[in-house]
Amino acid sequence: MCAVLDDVLRFLACPHCGESLQRQGGQLRCRTGHTFDVARQGYVSLLPGDGKGNGGDTAEMIRARAEFLAAGHFAHLAAALAESAAEAAEAMTGDACVVDVGAGTGYYLAAILDALPGLAGLALDASRFALRRAARAHRRIGAAACDVWRGLPVTDGAAAVMLNVFAPRNGPELARIAAPGGRLLVIMPTRLHMTELIGALGLLTVDPRKQERLARTLDPYFTLTAKRDIRSTVSLDHHDVLAAVMMGPSAWQADQPARQSSIRQLPDPLTVTLSVTLSSYLRSES
Repeated sequence: MCAVLDDVLRFLACPHCGESLQRQGGQLRCRTGHTFDVARQGYVSLLPGDGKGNGGDTAEMIRARAEFLAAGHFAHLAAALAESAAEAAEAMTGDACVVDVGAGTGYYLAAILDALPGLAGLALDASRFALRRAARAHRRIGAAACDVWRGLPVTDGAAAVMLNVFAPRNGPELARIAAPGGRLLVIMPTRLHMTELIGALGLLTVDPRKQERLARTLDPYFTLTAKRDIRSTVSLDHHDVLAAVMMGPSAWQADQPARQSSIRQLPDPLTVTLSVTLSSYLRSES
């Protein structure tokens, strides 16, 4: 698995000093002496020195997400992202990669790499449980742990395409790592997303000002070039419903016995709305 990291090594930067990294056996090392162990599962932690490496989604949340995605419920989102990424990459020249910030299991990044056979992918996430899966989601994915709010361990201008699906966004850092002409693809839920579950199960609701906050974060650095709503319905059995709850932010505040009892009261299967926006941004030239 270490060899997979070699495909993206030239795009990685030391989180302490910003220097490039080289692989020496089971470690990555910068020329100033900072070293980072490559986990046996194939990912590397590039968290700052005081980072604990135990943040992000839990093992249970990641397992639920993997099950939900494997069932194909979000396959149409992966296809839409792959199509948009392929269009964006047509205009790119030079050496660059695809960077997924908040990559989770690597599901969406893998779909994009299938559509872009000439590029490598870099999966970034805070959760080691997510990165264990992302590191083996595709033969051209390299995976690294990082804290998005403390800087991305990626070299300047490395990303031809950046992906952000249901994840935090650090506007200045995304702009820094974007190649000239680089594109950012963002998927965000609308207020209709899984609305049938929100009231029945007391899930967290989507902030009605979410789009406004997205604009405030990205507008100084990116120009919105396209935006479209993607809406569908799926039939979820009780197992799928539980996975949908456990893979999202509501899992953090869930009383599991009470939540499972509430799920048992729902129709089986239940028709659920999936509703998101896919926004495409071009890096603004300063």
